[in-house]
Amino acid sequence: MTISIGQLAAASGVKIPTIRFYEEIGLMPTALRAANDRRIYGQEGVQRLAFIRHARQLGFSVEAIRNLLDLSDHPERHCGEANRLAAVQLDDVEARIAQLETLRVELRRMVDAACNGQAGDCRVIEALAG
Repeated sequence: MTISIGQLAAASGVKIPTIRFYEEIGLMPTALRAANDRRIYGQEGVQRLAFIRHARQLGFSVEAIRNLLDLSDHPERHCGEANRLAAVQLDDVEARIAQLETLRVELRRMVDAACNGQAGDCRVIEALAG
């Protein structure tokens, strides 16, 4: 089974230029070419793109994905590096959640203190002005 890059894009939700970019930077293998010189992918390419997409959704960097793909390509290796990369990503997500919580509290305070009068009396503008 082979599919075109357009079919792969439609099935995966990843845009064609992004798939080409992943190929250029080595995350995706070099695609086979059809007689019309269009990229075609087999099941391995479909699975690899799904792996990349899921990793990107979890916020992994391109370099981390490269390392995870390398581990995936060599199942005999120890998974300690994958665990380390996931722990680093979890720490990053938790830090972002803490930052978002701080923003939420500040915005809630601004909204709760808002007035319905003129802009000169607006608590939101006062809070932003410092």
